[in-house]
Amino acid sequence: MHSMTTDNLKAAFSGESQAHMKYLIFADKAEEESFNNIARLFKAIAFAERIHATNHFNALHGKDLTFNNLGAAIEGETYEVAEMYPAFKAVAEMQKETNAIISMHYAFEAEKIHAALYAKAKDAVKSTKDLDIGEINICSVCGHTVVGKAPEKCPTCGVEGTKFKNF
Repeated sequence: MHSMTTDNLKAAFSGESQAHMKYLIFADKAEEESFNNIARLFKAIAFAERIHATNHFNALHGKDLTFNNLGAAIEGETYEVAEMYPAFKAVAEMQKETNAIISMHYAFEAEKIHAALYAKAKDAVKSTKDLDIGEINICSVCGHTVVGKAPEKCPTCGVEGTKFKNF
């Protein structure tokens, strides 16, 4: 593929991915304000943006095996923990941006757990098995991830365990 087309697909993937998430966030706010049809509209269009992002991603990379996808996921999570979030948090601290510092801390702590879970999943796939995992609970405030029952309080942000979403 030509470099200009590659760059354009990367930019389009990024834009569509951000639109997908932004519209889901907008939908949550519309629901909080009891604008249920507007929330539904945001969710529907977010789904379309996800389709666009998926198509752009597949045009760039094709579809790979789960084993390879897990390797890419581990690489991404490890980069976030080792380089990205420490650097981003340092800048936020230097600029005294409290909300950004908290946001970076939450993500940093969760990404460490995610990398470890992906590594276990990759080991399972290497043995041609699915991951043996029970329920997964995610803190809806900070993203702290727990395999098993949600804690009474989140160890990262301190929110009540009832705020965890079960998967």
